[in-house]
Amino acid sequence: MSDKVKYELEFVIKSSPSLLYSYIATPSGLGQWFADNVNSRGELFTFIWDGAEEQAKLVSKKTNSSVKFKWVADEDPETYFELKIQIDDLTKDVALMVTDFAEEDEVDEAKQLWEAQLDNLHSIIG
Repeated sequence: MSDKVKYELEFVIKSSPSLLYSYIATPSGLGQWFADNVNSRGELFTFIWDGAEEQAKLVSKKTNSSVKFKWVADEDPETYFELKIQIDDLTKDVALMVTDFAEEDEVDEAKQLWEAQLDNLHSIIG
């Protein structure tokens, strides 16, 4: 059973779904906003921040829709992080839905980290 709690965030992104997908599903795209550098070998992605490496397995992906990763070091089978593109039927606004897990006392800090990273993505996409 997980000690971590699931949380979700929504960020409106002024972008086409296909362009946004290239930033969430490819090492080069993720390396521009999510981490300092990202490498992949098949389904295994290595994320590098300030010289520290974390590995995540690509659990699933749907073209122009979503990607789901599982941190290799996290032994909890229930946890993952997912980036999903949603399009509002009425306004056609494109949003990026982030689903992640954190310890209960670290959720606010984790949300702030995602917000900072998505600010980076906003500045790149324009």
